[in-house]
Parts: sequence; C-alpha cells; structure tokens
Amino acid sequence: MTTIVNNPPSSDNSGGPIGIIITLIVLLVLGYLGFAYGLPAIRQMGSPQINVPSKIDVNVNQTK
Repeated sequence: MTTIVNNPPSSDNSGGPIGIIITLIVLLVLGYLGFAYGLPAIRQMGSPQINVPSKIDVNVNQTK
C-alpha cells in the first residue's frame, strides 16, 4: 500500500504592511539621529587646528 503525505503549502507570515511601515519609521529615526549627531561629531574628529603666530619675539629684556 502506498503512503501519501500531504504537506501543507508554505504559509506567508510576513505581517502585512505593518512590518514595512515600522521598518521605515525606524530607518527614518536612525537617519535623523545620524544626521543630527553623527555628522557634527565626524567633522570635529578631523585634524586638530594648530595656531602658529606669524612673528615670534626672541629678544630678552634683562634688568641690571
């Protein structure tokens, strides 16, 4: 006798459009936070600013 196994078709449990909406909201919030806080932090991480005077007075005034 032949045994027949009926496998049910794979069900799609994606949750519908709610998952896509939540994903888009999370991505927008992360993008805003990266823009608001990440870009200024990256700009300040550049090379340090060194101020060199154009003239240096090397004359030493000695008192007698």
